[in-house]
Amino acid sequence: MTDVLSAEDIKKAVGAFSAAESFNYKKFFEMVGLKNKSPEDVKKVFRILDKDRSGFIEEDELKFVLKGFNPNGRDLSDKETKALMAAGDKDGDGKIGVDGDSSRHLWPEYKIS
Repeated sequence: MTDVLSAEDIKKAVGAFSAAESFNYKKFFEMVGLKNKSPEDVKKVFRILDKDRSGFIEEDELKFVLKGFNPNGRDLSDKETKALMAAGDKDGDGKIGVDGDSSRHLWPEYKIS
């Protein structure tokens, strides 16, 4: 992850959302520096978070998204996980893809296509 994003930015962002029910994906992704990254770098981060290498991030992977950035990150609550999935899964298939419409909904400002 640190070959794409700053270790210090990751640490600050994960720490900012360490309290239960505090996760805000838009703020988090901005804090880790994704907003200033190229679409290719954003795809690299996506692929790191796609633990089963399916080309999609499913709900069970989203629960551990903070740990994907930093092993000391907390698990998202079910409520936070479902909110993050709802933000990215606009077609209702239960997964977020990096090369489709769902990822553009999750990270629209990063122009993933």
